[in-house]
Amino acid sequence: MRGQQAPAGTPKTKGSARQSYEAAVRPAPKGAPSPVTGTPLGVEFVDVAKEAGLNVEMIFGGEHRNKYLLETTGCGAAFFDYDQDDWVDIFLVNGWRLEGFPKGKEPVCRLFKNNRDGTFTDVTMKSGLARSGWGQACCVGDYNNDGWNDLFVSYYGQNALFRNNGNGTFTDVTKEAGLLQDRLRWNSGCAFLDYDKDGRLDLFVGNYIDFDVKTAPSPEDANCTYKGIVVACGPPGLEGGKNLLYHNNGDGTFTDVSEKAGMIGTLGTYALSCGVADLDNSGWPNIYVANDSTSATYYVNQKDGTFKDEAIEAGVAYSPDGKPQAGMGVSIGDYNRDGLLDIVKTNFAGDTDSLYQNLGDGSFDDRTYQAGLGINTRLLGWGVSFIDVDNDGWLDIMVSNGHVYPEVDGTQVDASYAERKYLYRNLRNGQFEDVSLIGGGGMTAEVKARGFAIGDYDNDGDMDAVVNCVNAVPQLLRCNQTVKRSWVKIRLVGTKSNRTGIGARIKVVAQTGTPVLTAKPGTPLTQIEDVRSCNGYYSASDLRIHFGLGEAKKVDLVEIRWPSGGVDTLKDLDVNRLYVVEEGGRLLKNEALTPAKKS
Repeated sequence: MRGQQAPAGTPKTKGSARQSYEAAVRPAPKGAPSPVTGTPLGVEFVDVAKEAGLNVEMIFGGEHRNKYLLETTGCGAAFFDYDQDDWVDIFLVNGWRLEGFPKGKEPVCRLFKNNRDGTFTDVTMKSGLARSGWGQACCVGDYNNDGWNDLFVSYYGQNALFRNNGNGTFTDVTKEAGLLQDRLRWNSGCAFLDYDKDGRLDLFVGNYIDFDVKTAPSPEDANCTYKGIVVACGPPGLEGGKNLLYHNNGDGTFTDVSEKAGMIGTLGTYALSCGVADLDNSGWPNIYVANDSTSATYYVNQKDGTFKDEAIEAGVAYSPDGKPQAGMGVSIGDYNRDGLLDIVKTNFAGDTDSLYQNLGDGSFDDRTYQAGLGINTRLLGWGVSFIDVDNDGWLDIMVSNGHVYPEVDGTQVDASYAERKYLYRNLRNGQFEDVSLIGGGGMTAEVKARGFAIGDYDNDGDMDAVVNCVNAVPQLLRCNQTVKRSWVKIRLVGTKSNRTGIGARIKVVAQTGTPVLTAKPGTPLTQIEDVRSCNGYYSASDLRIHFGLGEAKKVDLVEIRWPSGGVDTLKDLDVNRLYVVEEGGRLLKNEALTPAKKS
């Protein structure tokens, strides 16, 4: 491509061919041996999608060859309780192909209602969500504070805001809400957030590339290659998109405030996924964006309606050796239980994923190698989530992998288009153990995965996952535990704050029996989590916040800090229950969940 340059660190190739992504593998030193290697995991993930009724093939780009980068990104997924029965339903974003489809055969986004028995019913057509196009990400939140969570879906093309009517149907209110775009955009990751804390959910939408199929070069014309294979061009050398921020006006409409809020003109571009949380414990939400083939972006809330990119100053812009990375997915959580939210980010093949430990002074330390994530460089990560798979009270990490280029199949490249997942067990000492190969068939099966959401779809007290795959049926990964530990779930209902409670900080204190190694025996330990509308790659997870509690017999304390500034406290709660808490401290629900019958 004319004027196109390879990213930093790309090896030069013979002739005029340019690398579409970095092909050099960075060396990954092995971490310290695990002190618990050989102990049973106590968990296995089993793919039950077929039995559960998730039997619709999801479409995205060409199956064996992709002409343009547009065909590679895939779609997100959501565990989304649209009917508020506290049984999470599933929403899957769908895609498109360059050649299009015959009328009546177009792929559409899918909504599956939870039948409460381990199965789902496809209710797409009557729901009003059957939209087609180059779907990308989804995020969930009650933007109009009517008590029903709504759905936003980003597209290459025109985004869509679907208002939940509260009767099982949705209405596309994109035009009425003022969200029609005046130009073609490749919209990517999205998030609802109340950035100005006025009690109304605003909307952040990342943008990947300014791209038009009509003018984009073909791989042959531009001589774009990956390890000698002709592949789709980009993103280096293509014009990066500009991220968008929409302010909620409180009357059902939004106003584009991207320019004055500081979204435009940041160093990083090529935005894919985003993560939103109070990363500096200021009480205000910040936005971290995983950018492809360039530095990441970290929008720090200035508390006056504006943001400032402090990714470089905070130490979350580059790899440990100071190079830009091809970031894909983002998840946020307190993996070392120090009261500070950390960041995990997936990257391209040939690189490690990234783990940034929050130091509490506005900066982060890259702990990828020290924590044990540096042992893996071969697979290409997309979806990612902090997830307590074994309910010991410590966040583990799950990663969905899949190569970006279908052309690697049947070549000399040491990779396949379909790839297995990574599962890292938290060793409670700042390190993780790679337990991918003993995590069950759902972990080891090779699939063309992109986004995934986590949530307890069968209400049995452990966290499951739904995975959106490229040109294949999805996966529904049911978590089967052999070690039974305690847990608690908390769902929030805002009054002064936004109705979904997005941006609230939940703190749980309990005697988990799995202490920090430096803590005194019997010391109650704390977990924190922010309520967020998006998680991982292009996806949205269960809004009932789940805390594993280890051997705890009760919850000593639950503290909720709302975006409004209010604080609610609950003490001496029973374990293994769902608590729905309204702002002001009123308990709307306190119940033991009845698990779905496993097939």
